[in-house]
Amino acid sequence: MKKEQKEKISFVGFLTASIIYFIASILNFIDKNTGTAVMFLCLGISFLCLSFTHLNKDKN
Repeated sequence: MKKEQKEKISFVGFLTASIIYFIASILNFIDKNTGTAVMFLCLGISFLCLSFTHLNKDKN
């Protein structure tokens, strides 16, 4: 596999993980479980930042 293709797979993986954590956070907020919801929200934001940092690393 080319390096660009591996980088794209990593970007999509981090982005998918962040979306899943955001969905889990929303579901926990609906269930009034705010402690877990905030944790999943923070994890979703972290994975979103990782995906875009990983994407910007290739441009430099």
